[in-house]
Amino acid sequence: MAFSSLTRRGFGVLTATLLASSALVVPAFAQTPPGVLVVGQIAEPQALDPHAVTAVNDFRILMNVYDGLVRYASGTLEVEPALAESWTISEDGTVYTFTLREGVTFHDGSAFDAEAVVFNFDRMLKEDHPYHNTGPFPLSFFFGAVQQVEALDERNVRFTLNEPYAPFLSNLAYPTGLIVSPAAVMQHGADFGRNPSGTGPFRFAEWRSNEAVVITRNDDYWDGLAAPEAVVFRPITDANTRVAEMLSGGIDMMVEVPPVALSQFQDARYQMVEQAGPHVWFLILNTKEGPFADKRVRQAANYAINKQALVNDVLEGTAEIAAGPTPPAFAWAYNETLEPYPYDPDRARALIAEAGAEGATLTFYVTEGGSGMLDPVPMGTAIQADLAAVGFDVKIETYEWNTFLGRVNPGMEGKADMAQMAWMTNDPDTLPFLALRTQAWPEEGGFNSGYYSNPEVDALLEAARVATGQDERARLYQEMQVIVQEDAPWVFVANWKQNAVTSAAVANFALEPSFFLLLKDVVKN
Repeated sequence: MAFSSLTRRGFGVLTATLLASSALVVPAFAQTPPGVLVVGQIAEPQALDPHAVTAVNDFRILMNVYDGLVRYASGTLEVEPALAESWTISEDGTVYTFTLREGVTFHDGSAFDAEAVVFNFDRMLKEDHPYHNTGPFPLSFFFGAVQQVEALDERNVRFTLNEPYAPFLSNLAYPTGLIVSPAAVMQHGADFGRNPSGTGPFRFAEWRSNEAVVITRNDDYWDGLAAPEAVVFRPITDANTRVAEMLSGGIDMMVEVPPVALSQFQDARYQMVEQAGPHVWFLILNTKEGPFADKRVRQAANYAINKQALVNDVLEGTAEIAAGPTPPAFAWAYNETLEPYPYDPDRARALIAEAGAEGATLTFYVTEGGSGMLDPVPMGTAIQADLAAVGFDVKIETYEWNTFLGRVNPGMEGKADMAQMAWMTNDPDTLPFLALRTQAWPEEGGFNSGYYSNPEVDALLEAARVATGQDERARLYQEMQVIVQEDAPWVFVANWKQNAVTSAAVANFALEPSFFLLLKDVVKN
C-alpha cells in the first residue's frame, strides 16, 4: 500500500508496527516500511508551532513542514531565497522589501501572500493582535527591531526596523521565521501547535503522543517533490534504547549518537555522518543568590571541573574544550586569544576559601537528554565529583528534557544553583543576546536563567547588533567574550561536532551546520 494512501487508522497500524519492533532484543534485523524514513528523536516535541518553541529537537521536524522567507544555503549559514524570491535593503539598513514567490499555497489550501507574512509577524510582536494569545513566542526577541510589517500588494511585503539590525536576515532563516498558515491559526487557536500547516515539502499527518509524529510528502511543493513518501519521527528519550532501535533496524536514522555507542556503528550496515557547527555546552550558574552570586566562586567552579577528562572520557573525543560563550565555528567573531580555564583544583579551593563558601550545598539540575546535550547524565555525575573534590556538596536533580526546560527557562531563583545547558545558534549575536543581557532575564522574556548582569556586556551586544560592518561586529563580540569569561556566569565546558548515524539503505543525507534535519532529498533505497 502506498504510504500516501494510508488512512488515519493506517497511521496507527504503522506506529504500532514500529513500536512492536522496539524491543531491546529482536529475533532478526527489523526493516522499516518502504518509502518511509523513520527518525529516532531525542525527546517528544513541545509543539509544532515554530513561533512557540525553542529546542532544536522540535526544529528538526518543523524545518520539513514549513518554509521561511529565506533559508540557509545547503552546508552553510549563508542566506538564500525561499518563499521570498528576492529582496532589497535601504541604504540606512532599516527597510527590507521582499518580493514573494507566486502561486504558493499552505497545506490547508489557503494562499501564501504578503498578508500572510504580516499576520505571522504581527501575531508574534503585537500584544493586541487577535491571535497573540496562541503563543507564547519565546524567540520573538529575534525580531525585536521590527517596527512595522506592511503588505504593499499581494507579492511584496515591507519590514521597517527601528534601527539597523545586522542579524535580521539570518534570524529570518531560523525556525522562528518560518511562515505558518493564518487560516490554520484562526481555525485551531491555541491548539495550532498540534495541528500545524505550512508550505514545506512535507504535510503534517498525525501526532501520537509519546509515539510518533508523522509527516507525508507535499505533492504541490513549490521547490520539487520530496524523495521520501513520509517521515516518522519517533521520540526515544533513553539513549541506550535509541541505540538499540538503530541496531535492531527499528529506525533508519538517529541524531546525537551517544559517544560510548559510536563503536557499535562501524560495520557496513551503517553510515556515520559528522558536521561542525556553532555549539556550546555549559553550566548556567545562579548569579543572583547563593554561592555563585560571588564571582570568585563562579571562577572556582570553572577551575574545579576537569573539562579535558569530560571531553576525552565521557564524550570520547567528539568535542573540544570551550573557552567562552561564543563557539569557534563563528570563526570571524571568535576571540582566538581566549584560553579555556585550566583544571586547577587548588586554585578553586583558594577562591572558595577567599569567598567564605567552603562546604556550600549546591542544587544541580541535570537532564536525561535533549538537543545538543551530548551525554548529560554521565557529564553531570563527573561534574558533581569534581565539585565535591573542592569542597562543595552537590545535590543532583534529574528531569526529562521538556520538564527540565520548564524548570530552567523561567529562571533558577529559589530552585537551583546550577543547570546544564547547550545551545546551537545561527549567529554570534543569538546566544549572548538571549542569555547574557540584563534585559534577557526570564521575567523580561529572555533565557538569562542565571540572572547575569553586566552593563558593559549589555552595551557591547547592543552596539554589535546595529554595526553594519562585520569587522566592527567582530571587535565588539570579541571584547564581550573577554568580559564574560572573566565574570564566569557559566562554566564553559565543550564545543561539540554533531553526528548522526543512518542505515546503509539511506542515501543523500547530510548534516547541516544549522543543526537542522533537512530530509526532502534523502533517499531510502
